[in-house]
Amino acid sequence: MGCLWRFLSSSLQGNFYERQREQDLIERMRRENGFSCPRPFSTINDNELATFAGVFIPGGHAPLQDLGADAELGRILRYFHEENKPTAAICHGPYALLSTKEAGDGSFVYDGYKVTSWSDAEEKFVELLWGGEVEKVESALRDAGAVMVEGAPEKIGDTTLHRELVTGGNPLAADALGERFLKMISV
Repeated sequence: MGCLWRFLSSSLQGNFYERQREQDLIERMRRENGFSCPRPFSTINDNELATFAGVFIPGGHAPLQDLGADAELGRILRYFHEENKPTAAICHGPYALLSTKEAGDGSFVYDGYKVTSWSDAEEKFVELLWGGEVEKVESALRDAGAVMVEGAPEKIGDTTLHRELVTGGNPLAADALGERFLKMISV
C-alpha cells in the first residue's frame, strides 16, 4: 500500500527552498527517529489514542489547507478533549481545532476556550509583503466560538492555557509553548 504522505507546507507552492527544507527534515526524521512511514489519522483507534500523552499541532499554512476540515483529526482532538489530555497548537496550528466540527455531533469542542493564534493583523501584513490571501485563523476561530487572546504578552514569547489546551501566537512563543506542553504531558 505504501506510505501516505501529507506534506504540511503544501500551500507554499513553488517555493523550492521550503520544499527542500521539508525533504531534509523528513530524511533526518527517518535516520534519527525511525520515522519512515507516517500514518493516516484514520489508522489510529481510540485504544491506541489512550497510550498517547498529548497532541501537538505545528504552525505554518498546512493547517489551513489540510487540517481544519479533517474529520479524522477532529475525532482525535475530540478524544483528547473528552479525556482532558494536553493539546498544544502554535501560530496557524490552532486552525486545526476547527476539525472538531467535522466529527461527532458537529459542535466546536473549544467553544468558549481562550486561544492565541497567528492574528488577522499579522496575516494581513504578510499578505501585503508576499501577496495573495489566506484564511484568517483568528477570525475563523472567533466565528466558531473561541475567545481570542491577542496582545503583546501572547505575541512575545508567552502562551495561553485554557483547561487542557495550550496555544501560542507565533514562532516567538515556541520555547514557552514547548516548555509548558512538556510539563503538561509529564504529569
